[in-house]
Amino acid sequence: MICDLRRKNVGVKVQPLSATRGALAAMMLSAAALAAPAQAQEAWIIGQSAPLSGGNAAMGRDVRDGALAYFKSVNARGGVAGRPIELVTLDDANDRKTAGANATRLLGEKKAVSLFGFASATLSLDAMPQADKAGTLFFAPLSGADPVRKAPPVVFTMRASYGEEMEKILSFWTGLGMKKVVVVHYDDEVGKQNFGVVAAYLAKQSGTPPAALSLKRNQAVEDAHIDQLREHKPDVIINTTLSGAAAEVSKRLAKRGAFVPTSSLSFVGAQQYIDAAGASAAGVSIAQVVPNPSSNLPVVRECAKALQDAGMTQPMNSTHLEACISAKVLTEAMRRAKKPFDAAALLASMQSLGTFDTGGFIVNYSASRRHGSSYVELAMVSRDGKLKS
Repeated sequence: MICDLRRKNVGVKVQPLSATRGALAAMMLSAAALAAPAQAQEAWIIGQSAPLSGGNAAMGRDVRDGALAYFKSVNARGGVAGRPIELVTLDDANDRKTAGANATRLLGEKKAVSLFGFASATLSLDAMPQADKAGTLFFAPLSGADPVRKAPPVVFTMRASYGEEMEKILSFWTGLGMKKVVVVHYDDEVGKQNFGVVAAYLAKQSGTPPAALSLKRNQAVEDAHIDQLREHKPDVIINTTLSGAAAEVSKRLAKRGAFVPTSSLSFVGAQQYIDAAGASAAGVSIAQVVPNPSSNLPVVRECAKALQDAGMTQPMNSTHLEACISAKVLTEAMRRAKKPFDAAALLASMQSLGTFDTGGFIVNYSASRRHGSSYVELAMVSRDGKLKS
């Protein structure tokens, strides 16, 4: 509003009381005219596509809310280089084509300096080539799948790969002598690649190939799927699907009185799975790619406070935390970016970020190192629905 008033005053004719005072008035008005555009704040536009509706809406909202809370805390301190951060989140309803269309809009109409926090590899597939063509950073998709690990050079991830998660999970179970593995995966490009990761690991370790239960994305789990699963007589189930499908498998097995040791990739969304599965979640282990949200690390405390200050009343979960830490890393890249603070400058800043300690969780980036962390730990769901490391 101040800038608008100054612009109006530039056009006012001043009647000088003396030559000296007239010159002074003219100088003041000229200064106001120059100052107005300099003080006009341009925001850092960060573009995100996430499932805010549909079957994976709980995770989509958590991804948005965790990042938004951190960006709000930065804005409360004056933003970055005097500019506020604006997170623009568009709903994709967990649909690949919609996510691709959202990316087009975010890069074109919204002029985003980065695409950020897309909620899966599948939702990233059509967006990453667009970011690459535009020379715009594509940062921190919530996925460790091969498509985001073997991606164009503008794609930078924060979390460990699914291969690293699988290795942690499988080394635990094979160490206990469990060899018959069934992988529950989606019948699409990313799901089949996840199955392949398990198959490759087991081929090296035991020579025993895994079996598969393949599901259509957004398909309901039915009794026939559970029959197929039990026919394999698995020692252990490895889940690579989202919370809804994973929870339904757990509940249907429990209803039949069957218990099969189960581990899931972080992709399931720990809290989303626990909420959906209820009592049948007990005993399931879930890979985690960020510290436990109840830990006392500085970055965990910082993110919990940011969420609380943003009005969040529920406890912070691992999805909130991952999105918040990712937002902190992206903000650091903004701080180190050089003028004119555009997409090219932000990408260059990320390429030279180096080692950055977010507060007990360390990432490391360069032009040739685009995957910031290899952190993986296994956590188990307790009988009271808590995630225990």
